[in-house]
Amino acid sequence: MRPDTRIYVAGHRGLAGSALVRRLRTKGYSSLITRTHAELDLADGAAVREFFGREKPEVVLLAAAKVGGILANDTYPAQFIHENLAIQTNVIHEAFRAGVGELLFLGSSCIYPRDCPQPIKEEYLLTGPLEPTNRPYAIAKIAGIEMCWSYNRQYGTRYLCAMPTNLYGPGDNYDLQASHVLPALIRKFHEAKLRNDRSVTVWGTGAPRREFLHADDMAQACIHLIERSAEVRARLGAQRPPLVNVGCGEDLTIRELAVAVREAVGSQADIVYDRSKPDGTPQKLLDISLVRSLGWRPSIGLAEGLRSTYESFANK
Repeated sequence: MRPDTRIYVAGHRGLAGSALVRRLRTKGYSSLITRTHAELDLADGAAVREFFGREKPEVVLLAAAKVGGILANDTYPAQFIHENLAIQTNVIHEAFRAGVGELLFLGSSCIYPRDCPQPIKEEYLLTGPLEPTNRPYAIAKIAGIEMCWSYNRQYGTRYLCAMPTNLYGPGDNYDLQASHVLPALIRKFHEAKLRNDRSVTVWGTGAPRREFLHADDMAQACIHLIERSAEVRARLGAQRPPLVNVGCGEDLTIRELAVAVREAVGSQADIVYDRSKPDGTPQKLLDISLVRSLGWRPSIGLAEGLRSTYESFANK
């Protein structure tokens, strides 16, 4: 990509999209295209078509999505599948119609079967049942992968799909009704510290294992992939989905995560586990051999990332 390549970042205000914008600007890309939801509703096909016809981006980074934790997924399953299918269908199809050759679709590690062998390789996609608590979201993301692959095969586009593990960092969603586990823990321990609460309640048993990647590392990986898309596609070949896992290669239990977040926040609260609440998938550790072989490595450790993330939350 040239420094003046017209790059559309869909979802630039979210955790992933804002990190992509920061990284692109740091690398000197000067022609970034962004729209807020109020300016462009990506679920509106006519509006998306008009936008692509007018702006003519050369590269699209599709980070826009309806996302949330177990509670949000369980409460709003229809919205999760409908909104995500609508967003990605409109953006991918209108990108193709407008002649966009390069597109990166951001998914999630929840696309893989609930009881996957660990670490999870890209080829484990569609080899078993999904986790019921986020199946509508996962199916939407799987459809996005299939759509990118189908357009590549039929129309010769060069669309890639990056599947990040659990992300965190500046710009995360700390709404306890909709957030993922890590930002929810940051908010709970922060509020417990302010109120001098004796305990913080964590959903489930604390036994599930999760992998966490700082959003800035994710952004670096995605831009690395799109800048080297020809090499990536050559490595993948035409007979498999254009899918690349993005993670840090290490996981920890929710119990260990709660302790790490408590330390980063500086809370003294005890941790209580509500075993009546669901655990979700037992383990989700990505195999990142492919992205590593393409020359990318994460650079932000969890302890460092938690400290900086908490600072950004506490000071906003």
